[in-house]
Amino acid sequence: MKNLSLIQLFEQVKSRNPYETEFHHAVEEVLNSLEPLFEVEPKWLKSGVLERIVEPERLIHFRVSWVDDGGIVRVNRGFRVQFNSALGPYKGGLRFHPSVRPSIIKFLGFEQCFKNALTGLPMGGGKGGSDFDPKGKSDGEIMRFCQAFMSELYRHIGSDIDVPAGDMGVGAREIGYLYGMYKKLSNVHAQGVLTGKSINYGGSLVRTQATGYGLVYFVENMLKDKNEDFKGKRVIVSGSGNVSIYAIEKAQELGALVVACSDSNGTIVDERGLDLALIKEIKEIKRERIQRYCDVHPNAIYHADSSALYDVACDIALPCATQGEIQIEQAQQLFKNGCRFVAEGANMPSSLEAIQFFLSNDVYFGPAKAANAGGVATSGLEMSQNSLRLNWTFEEVDQRLHAIMDQIYVQAKQTAIAYKDPNNLVMGSNIASFKRLAEAMLAQGVL
Repeated sequence: MKNLSLIQLFEQVKSRNPYETEFHHAVEEVLNSLEPLFEVEPKWLKSGVLERIVEPERLIHFRVSWVDDGGIVRVNRGFRVQFNSALGPYKGGLRFHPSVRPSIIKFLGFEQCFKNALTGLPMGGGKGGSDFDPKGKSDGEIMRFCQAFMSELYRHIGSDIDVPAGDMGVGAREIGYLYGMYKKLSNVHAQGVLTGKSINYGGSLVRTQATGYGLVYFVENMLKDKNEDFKGKRVIVSGSGNVSIYAIEKAQELGALVVACSDSNGTIVDERGLDLALIKEIKEIKRERIQRYCDVHPNAIYHADSSALYDVACDIALPCATQGEIQIEQAQQLFKNGCRFVAEGANMPSSLEAIQFFLSNDVYFGPAKAANAGGVATSGLEMSQNSLRLNWTFEEVDQRLHAIMDQIYVQAKQTAIAYKDPNNLVMGSNIASFKRLAEAMLAQGVL
């Protein structure tokens, strides 16, 4: 950053939020990208909107006490950040993972504000979760934890206030337990209070596939801009959870050869193309480690290192696992191995140094707030269906999702062109979303 006002604001963010490195990273990325805007329109620096955008409207921190199968009382921490409501009710997922702490929740909530703005839907930004780890827990333990978590959270949410969804560690099972407790405590069958629900009680078709499908739709636009498509492209996908699985599925449908994926323990490489049905069985049904893939396909190679994924030669890399997985070393290795397109399915998986390396070396890069917005976009469509008391078909929702992802790409690309850096989708996404959010905030006065 060269702008003195932005430097001073960033230093203030760091001093007021010490040790919150993830949050610092997210704020720095946005402020860096906005410099070209402020050179052309300095009014934004004088409006005071930046100082408000980097400060959440509300951060809720609460105790979650629950009883495990052995009758022992366990205590976890619960969080919900209600970051910005200028565009609509707070909207963002709940994450259950040991890494969850205020910095993680704030960076996710901050990113969510801009991501939701890009969708064009009336949604503010929020995020939440707990340091509870669902891995190794019985269904009964997960149910009791979710009920205890919702016994506090229910006071702070509502279909016109704050609408949580799922995220890492929170799938349809957890959403069901959370919704059941909300309904019991509130005595209201308010389907719109949570998204990611089962189709049997107000959920939307395509929601399970949405983030992965949306990511691939975004990359499809990136490829079209270079007069290319997915056919015959070598693709690697980090992770093997919900986002990864459905990114693999859609990429394969479009003709890609997806050769590698990973989990937190290691990486599998199958040069013939991944057996997606087997991956779904291992990860979604049996909930086992990805190494089991080699029991069925002995010709596949397993590396007991998740970062080994980035040593695999590819045309397209889709990081879909977690934040911080691509550091400068992984970025350099991807470039060395011929990768020309990178798009983020996870939230902030690439470091600032890695992003700058991609931008400086003509690797076309799709940032998370644009590329992985399909999940929250379809959550917004679920909210619409709940309000209308109806369900759209799979094809209808998928078409709407595809149209939203296309429009997000167009916004990012046209804004990048307007600010004379046509391949910088990071800048294009941040400026386009900032302007929509800032204009809404200024129209509503100083709040």
